[in-house]
Amino acid sequence: MLSLNTQKTIDNLHNVFTKKNLPHIRIGDNVKIGVKIIEGNKERVQFYEGTVIAKKNSSINTTLTVRKVLQGIGVERIFLIHSPKVDSIQILRSSKVRRSKLYYLRNLKGKASRLKQQFQ
Repeated sequence: MLSLNTQKTIDNLHNVFTKKNLPHIRIGDNVKIGVKIIEGNKERVQFYEGTVIAKKNSSINTTLTVRKVLQGIGVERIFLIHSPKVDSIQILRSSKVRRSKLYYLRNLKGKASRLKQQFQ
């Protein structure tokens, strides 16, 4: 059991490190995530663009699984969205989906893997 004082300390740390300016990201969104990369003594932002196929909500440990197809090969990457390495998250388009996890997209190829766009 955690004592009350320890729990308050943990809550304060969560409040310090959570990002407040995140967009409302849903499953099926096409997102562009800027990731900070350190090369030697230089730091730059590299963008990763793909479809959100899974989201796990657990306060500061919230993760997004983003999938893109690169030269015919599916590439998935899991991002900890409150991490200091994640610089920016931009929603490019939203799609209408009826599932909370889109793992079935792993088995689809080409035009079959398209999602219907949702306009707001």
